Amino acid sequence: MASPRIIMKLKVVATRKEPGDVFVVELKHPRKPLLPAFEPGSHVDVHLSDGRVRQYSLCGDPADRSRYTIAVKREPEGRGGSAWFHDAVCVGAELPVSAPRNHFPLKQGNGPVLLLAGGIGITPLLAMAGVLNRQGKPFELHYFTRSRAVAPLLMVIEQLIDRNNLRLHFDDEAETRQDVEALLSTRPSDAQVYYCGPPGFMAAIARATEHWPEGSAHFEAFQPAILDDAPQEPFTIILRNGTEIPVPANTSALSAIRAAGVLLMASCENGVCGTCECGFREGQPIHRDVVLSRDARSHRFIPCVSRATGALRLDLQNLALAERW
Repeated sequence: MASPRIIMKLKVVATRKEPGDVFVVELKHPRKPLLPAFEPGSHVDVHLSDGRVRQYSLCGDPADRSRYTIAVKREPEGRGGSAWFHDAVCVGAELPVSAPRNHFPLKQGNGPVLLLAGGIGITPLLAMAGVLNRQGKPFELHYFTRSRAVAPLLMVIEQLIDRNNLRLHFDDEAETRQDVEALLSTRPSDAQVYYCGPPGFMAAIARATEHWPEGSAHFEAFQPAILDDAPQEPFTIILRNGTEIPVPANTSALSAIRAAGVLLMASCENGVCGTCECGFREGQPIHRDVVLSRDARSHRFIPCVSRATGALRLDLQNLALAERW
């Protein structure tokens, strides 16, 4: 069984508005001076007042364990979490927050690193850039937004990152525009690319890095993948003890597993956070998440959105339970 998941009640100690309708929140523990450590690319689960859970990247300095900093963009067409943050969260409020988890780690290496951020996708990459900058590692941060006027955290970025490592690209400034396919057409030796942003931006970079070697392109998505319109077919989940769980066409694997009495933690339930990730031993999964790498898809499964053909034998031994911290 996996280590228990820590849930902390943190206090909002500062807030500010950023361009692009982004709300920055700083959180501290009311009694403990140090929070659990985190690495660049980490995110936390924030439990909202109505029981919903949302994931936000930590964009502060990993060396500063006194606080966590998150940035929330208001999404008018979203599911309401960002609106709640903007309208209800204020200094002094307390929020249940998980310990950090990292599905987007910055790998150690000596080659150059390209960090490509689109809009609010800057949040996980800002922590990466700060660490690389401090370590003196070769990197470039490319920040793409519609204009300077709507670029969140721009002042922080310009103060934190040496200008030799920073490239700003604004759609309304011809001299700064950059075509991502041209940027990524040639891969420097041993280079790694990390990218995050809106769906169109993500798709463009995925296409532009198709020729890059396996394992050299890394990403984090804030929104689920666009699914095809093909009808969903029923399938069967088989547990380690031989129990068979039917999954109807209109039911997720996660829901079927829970209905069978198996506790499986989940947060986003749309394939972007990885909380419900589990292993599989046999079968042909239909992966619909935006979390798993190509390598991981050979043995890992995200049951909130992914499905299978026929029967899928799952390994649910690494269940995570919650505890208070």
